[in-house]
Amino acid sequence: MPKLEVCDLSVLRGTCPVVDRLSFTLAGGEVLALVGPNGAGKSTALKGILGLLPISGSVRLDDADLLALAAPLRARRLAWVPQRSRLSAALSCTNVVAQGRFAHTGGLARLSARDAAAVDAALDDTDARHLAARPFTAISAGEQQRVLLARALATGAEVILMDEPTAALDVGHALALLALVRRLAAAGRAIAVVLHSLDEVRRVADRAILLDRGRTMSHGPVSEVLSAEPLGRVFGVSPVPGGALGFALVDQPCA
Repeated sequence: MPKLEVCDLSVLRGTCPVVDRLSFTLAGGEVLALVGPNGAGKSTALKGILGLLPISGSVRLDDADLLALAAPLRARRLAWVPQRSRLSAALSCTNVVAQGRFAHTGGLARLSARDAAAVDAALDDTDARHLAARPFTAISAGEQQRVLLARALATGAEVILMDEPTAALDVGHALALLALVRRLAAAGRAIAVVLHSLDEVRRVADRAILLDRGRTMSHGPVSEVLSAEPLGRVFGVSPVPGGALGFALVDQPCA
């Protein structure tokens, strides 16, 4: 089981800390949700962990300094699902997902049978098989999000960081994605995910970190973090018992 350790992680914008001394551990089998108001530092924290932004503090994976690892090795162990893609080339969705294998192939070699199988499995897991031949730039934002998740799965990484993966998805695909996240955790992966919907946090996460202006306001089991006192302090709201509008996936008849 992988173990990610983040200790006193800070990210500065000028002299202002966007993330201020964030610390947590995340083990294989767990889903950790980062929640908080807009601008709380959630996405910035994930980018700092990935090494996309300069940080102070440390990020370790199984006692190795993650940011000291060579980029290909780091990419094999830590996968990233961004909120949106900047890809502008009209690559097929299969080729986009195949980018997840570059950490194994160096990006130059032809895909092996094992690589191709990983790409196919990732497309199936994210319900994106029907998009395989279509240009990535010609599909909807929600469909792109599923392809980006497939790319992350194709890496085979033990730790997956996800930035608002349900934001562009319809309710059915959002629920399917959350169910997939739980299956990935059950298989031993460690997952940290930024979510805005507190109902989704309750559905998918084991633990949560509530951030506000870069600082950790609450950290622990979801039931504690999403309780009246922390939510009132940060969001100025209180939970309404039984007030959520809930949905569940239903079995679809065969075509």
